[in-house]
Amino acid sequence: MINDYEAKPTKKADAGSADRAKVLSKPNTVSRLNELIVTCKDGEAGFRSAAEGVRSAELKQLFSECTRQRSQFVGELQSLVLSLGGNPEHTGSFIAKLHRGWIDIKAAIEGRDEAGILAECERGESIAKKAYRNVLKENLRPHVMDVVKRHLAAITAVHKQIKFLKDNFLANRKQHTPPPPVRHTTGANSGR
Repeated sequence: MINDYEAKPTKKADAGSADRAKVLSKPNTVSRLNELIVTCKDGEAGFRSAAEGVRSAELKQLFSECTRQRSQFVGELQSLVLSLGGNPEHTGSFIAKLHRGWIDIKAAIEGRDEAGILAECERGESIAKKAYRNVLKENLRPHVMDVVKRHLAAITAVHKQIKFLKDNFLANRKQHTPPPPVRHTTGANSGR
C-alpha cells in the first residue's frame, strides 16, 4: 500500500520528467549557441596565434587547420541562430578569452616555447569541451543537438591530438636534456 508520503515524490519526479522533456525555447537556444560562437571565435583566434608562434611546419599546419575548423563551426552556429530567428554573435570577447585560457598563449609565443603553446591550446580545448558539454545538458532541438554533438566530437579529437603532441614534445625534450652536473665535495673544496 502506498501512503501519501510515498506518492508525493513520485508526482514530483513525474513533473520533473515533464519539465526535462520540454525543448529549450528558441531565445534560450539562441543564447546558448551564441556562447558557443564566442567559444569558437576565441579558439579560432587562439589557434591563429599559435600557428604564427611555432616554428614546426607540422604544428603550423595543425593549428591552421584548427583555425579553419573553428571558423567553419562559427559559420554553422551563426546559421543555426539565424534559423531560430536570433541575432548571431560575430566576435569573441576579451573577457571570454581570459576565461578560456587563450590569452596566455601570447606569453608562450613570445618565448617561442612550443610545449607551452601546445599546453595553452590543450587548456583552451578543455574549456571548449566543457562549454559544449554544458550546452548538451539542455534539451535541444534535434538538428541543433546534431551540430553541437558533431562539433564536440571534433573538438575532443583535436584536444587528444594536441595533448599527445605536447606529451611527446615534453618527453623528447626530457630525453635530450643533459643531466645536471654532479658536484663532488672534497676536502680541498669544502672550505670554499
